[in-house]
Amino acid sequence: MTFQPGADLDPGQVRDVRGRRGATGMAVGGGGLGLILVIAYLVLGGDPAALNGLAGTDGDVVGPGNTTLTTECQTGADANARADCRIVGYVNSIQAYWASALAGTDTPYVKSTTVLFSGTTASGCGVASGATGPFYCPTDKSIYLDLGFFDELQSRFGAKGGPFAEAYVVAHEYGHHVQDLLGILGRQDGSTGADSSSVRIELMADCFAGVWANHATETGFLQPVTSADINLALDAAAAVGDDRIQAATTGRVNPEGWTHGSAEERQTWFGTGYREGAAAACDTFATSP
Repeated sequence: MTFQPGADLDPGQVRDVRGRRGATGMAVGGGGLGLILVIAYLVLGGDPAALNGLAGTDGDVVGPGNTTLTTECQTGADANARADCRIVGYVNSIQAYWASALAGTDTPYVKSTTVLFSGTTASGCGVASGATGPFYCPTDKSIYLDLGFFDELQSRFGAKGGPFAEAYVVAHEYGHHVQDLLGILGRQDGSTGADSSSVRIELMADCFAGVWANHATETGFLQPVTSADINLALDAAAAVGDDRIQAATTGRVNPEGWTHGSAEERQTWFGTGYREGAAAACDTFATSP
């Protein structure tokens, strides 16, 4: 997929702190606020003890100042040429869609900032590191993303990758922001298992990503989405299914430990959102995952 070359990008929706490092003294995993970070980390096969060690670090953000997104990510042509500008374009498109979709409802859309980082950085939910994978932090209403995750998606999890696989990941995290605005994210109670609230929350975010994909071209940023694009998104969704990750990291599948849903479920719910094109089709709490 490609961007409309003349589309105007708004790099102000993305904060770039790559090249910096930082930490906070806030514990990760306490209550519901750190749960998103913990789940994002564990689903990638991380060691929970490492999170505690990171959260105990203190220090200030150091390193160079802001990078050149503001000057170098101005148009869709820039998004077609640069990976970081491509993320700016996705964020712009996704937020434009949800602002339109929620307009006139009791819950108007409020923009969320995506933070691009490398290594580690401070977030309202504790320390973000490349090992956690992308995540949404409800405390500061921001999404954290290390672009190196997309290499991991291919090399570690066997996804085909590609631009629309990246778009799926970003749209999934913005799905959590929409859930937060709608008051749905609070229904996550920290339980695990194939029928848990955690899985239902994650599958709903997959479905919301599919809803955006249905309307992506309408936002004016993207050229028409193709079946090949959707297949790359479906491939990425399957690659991060709990069963696929468990089989790859432990050699066995244990549904009682699931937090995001199986590969098939993640594909199914993304497909539902894409086919129906409406958030109303994404009520994963009303049916079996």
